Formats: sequence, structure tokens, C-alpha cells
Amino acid sequence: MPSAAGSPLVYVAGPLFDDGERWWIERVEQTGIDRCEIVVASLNGLTTDDGTAWELGYAYATGKHLIGLNTDWRRRFNDEVVNLMIECSLHELVHSLDELTSSLTAWGPLRT
Repeated sequence: MPSAAGSPLVYVAGPLFDDGERWWIERVEQTGIDRCEIVVASLNGLTTDDGTAWELGYAYATGKHLIGLNTDWRRRFNDEVVNLMIECSLHELVHSLDELTSSLTAWGPLRT
């Protein structure tokens, strides 16, 4: 469901356990998963937050467009940025806010 201004509603998934995580998530507007068209998930850290993984699974099952955002240089394995199940469920994995902006801008015309 688009917002009143015609822009897609975006849900931001990610941990909110400290001031830095809350600051990061607040960089993008938040809406409910059922009402949104796109889910942007913060996937920083050596493992994906349990709640974020659940939100992604629910969003995937309901057919939402999923974008993972990973700006963390740490890796669990040399050939894996995030958990393979998470990565394969994403439509796109981006590595900066600039890439996220480009992804969201490119997605807009594709939805019509």
C-alpha cells in the first residue's frame, strides 16, 4: 500500500538494543510489515539478530520486497556476508546508505 504521497511504505527491521542501533534504524521511516511494500533489514554483526531474521521470514512469506543492508566489514566466513538462508531470501543486499537509496529509487518504477 503506497503512502498518501505515493511513495512506498518501508518497514525497517533490525536490533534496537543500544543508542547506536536505534540511531541507525531511525535513519529510515518505519511502518508495519503488513502495510508496507518493502522491508529494509539491518544485517550488521557477525550473525543476524533473531528478531530481524523472524521479521524477514514473515515478510518473505507475505511476498514483500526485501533489501538487506550490511555495512559491517567483519565476516564469519570468507565467502559469506550474512547467513546464506537470509541472503538467498533477499531481493538485494546493499552495503551503504547510498546503495540503499539507489536500490529504493530503482525499485519504484518496477512496481507499477
